Parts: sequence; C-alpha cells; structure tokens
Amino acid sequence: MMTASQFLLVLLDPDNYIQIGWGVMAFLTLLVYFFCWLLRRHRWWWLVLTMPLLLGWYVFLWGTYVGFSQLEVVRIEFASKDLPKEFDGYKIVQFSDAHVGTYTGSRQTILRRAIDSINAQHADMVVFTGDMQNVVPDEILPHQALLSSIMAKDGVFSVLGNHDYAMYLKTNDAIEIGRNEGMARSLQTEMGWTLLINDHRRIRRDSASIVIAGMENDGEPGGRFPQKGVLNSALYGVNRSEFVVMLEHDPTAWRRKILPHSHVQLTLSGHTHGGQISVLGLSAASFMYKEPGGMYYVGPRALYVSKGLGGVIPIRFGATPEIAVITLRCK
Repeated sequence: MMTASQFLLVLLDPDNYIQIGWGVMAFLTLLVYFFCWLLRRHRWWWLVLTMPLLLGWYVFLWGTYVGFSQLEVVRIEFASKDLPKEFDGYKIVQFSDAHVGTYTGSRQTILRRAIDSINAQHADMVVFTGDMQNVVPDEILPHQALLSSIMAKDGVFSVLGNHDYAMYLKTNDAIEIGRNEGMARSLQTEMGWTLLINDHRRIRRDSASIVIAGMENDGEPGGRFPQKGVLNSALYGVNRSEFVVMLEHDPTAWRRKILPHSHVQLTLSGHTHGGQISVLGLSAASFMYKEPGGMYYVGPRALYVSKGLGGVIPIRFGATPEIAVITLRCK
C-alpha cells in the first residue's frame, strides 16, 4: 500500500506539473478560439483575446524549458563598521531553496552546474538558507554525494526551511513525522554541513572573529509556515559588539524579530523564489512579501533575500535562479 509520503511524491512530481501546464494552456487555447468564433463579426476581439494567450504560451514554454535551467551569479558587497579588519574581503556564497526533488531526469545537470558554480567562487564560507527538499528527505539521497562536494575554507552552514519539516506529509503519524524530520537534519550533517538549529558558531582570523548564526524557520504568526525560530537561543552568549551573519529562511522574520530584538548586521534569507514568474517586475511575491527579493537596508543593517535555485514547480520567468556572492567590507 502506498504511504502518504509516497503518494505526495507522485502528486508533486515536477513532470506532472509540466503535463498539467500543457493541459491548462491547451484548454485556454480552445476556449479563446471558441470565443473568437462566437465574436467573429467583431474582429478586434481576436486581438484582445489572443494577445494574452500568446503571452501565456511564451511564459509557460520559455519558463519551463529555458528559464528554469538558467543561473545568475549575483555579486554584492556589504560594508559595516563592526566588521573586524581581518575579515575585510571575506567571501560568503549563499544558495537557497534547492528543492532537490525537482531535479529528476535531465534536470539533474542543472543542479550539478549550480554546485560547480558555487565551488568556482572559492568562497570562505558557503551558506544554505533552507528548503532542501520538496516533501520528504528521501529526495535528497540521489543528490547527497553531489551536495557533499560543496567546499569552502570555513565550511558550509545551513538552516531549515518550511519544506524541510514534515508539514507537507499531511499525516498525524508521530513516528513518520519524527523519521522524516530527523532524517532531513541528519542528511545535512552527513554531507559535512553545519546545520544551525537556533544556534551559532564563531569564525576566527588570528585574534578576531565573526559569528554565523541560524534560526529555524520562523513564519508569520497565524500563517501556514512553521514558527520555530528562537532568536535568544541563536544568539546566546554573543556580545553586542560582535559582527553577526544570521541565516533565516523566511524573510518576514527580519522585521518581526531580528531587527527589533537583536543587533544582527546582516541577515540572509530565501523562501520567496522571487515569485518564480515575474513580469515587468511584478510577481506573486511582490504582493505577498515586503522584501520579495534582493538587498534591503534599515540604517546600517541589511537583509538579502535570495531568489533561490529551484522550486516544486519547474518554471522560472523573470526570476532567474541564482547564487549570491557576498563580500564583506570594513566600513
């Protein structure tokens, strides 16, 4: 008998989404053709109806077969007076929202190219800001060796995203929930990554140091995403004079918790995917989030929201998958 997790993997298979997309676009084409036939005496209606349809076909075909396989390397500098001079020029590579369960078949080469690009940056540190899987950690197993190949001088640090919990299993079976969440954590440790569960580490250069901290996913109260971030635990024992890079999957936590209740200078997030489909700078994420993607400042403090690498649905248009290369500078 098929388990709940196996059923969800079939239901959320990326190729199924592509087939559904073809079906929807074919249905809309027939519908538009039918209305054009009904309104054949009013030829201007052909233009009104067919132009959006052609745009829809272009977004679907380009986004699915071209856009999803692209990769942008975004280069950013962040300057702070609190950064020790020993860390001037320190390079952090961030990637987010890998959703490795989507990289099946020929799409596996897309993930390999992204990881090759990460390693090509010769970073001091690599950070992953959540959503490794779509539904279950079993999706990670075919890619575990590849993910383990990510290298950086000071290591790879990560946090969990909403997809890395068992919330998408739609089950109350405590054993299955515990197995999945435990496996999601242990696999990242097995890959040699340092998973930060409301915790932090210090990175040292001679007598100086900076802090890399990580909170669990912290969605908005009353929302549908896990609210597990504990800021006080993540920064326990950290002096307010220290320079801190905070990893938090959900960018809404920046204004809710990190800005008002800490001194964290730089926060790195993901989650939004940049909306995945963006036309003229507008996307679903633009309406859902105050910080949908890119760099944001409040005084000397900043948040960078990555558009991420992938998604459960393999389509990208106007929101190119990315890795971010962030260079720290003394102000």
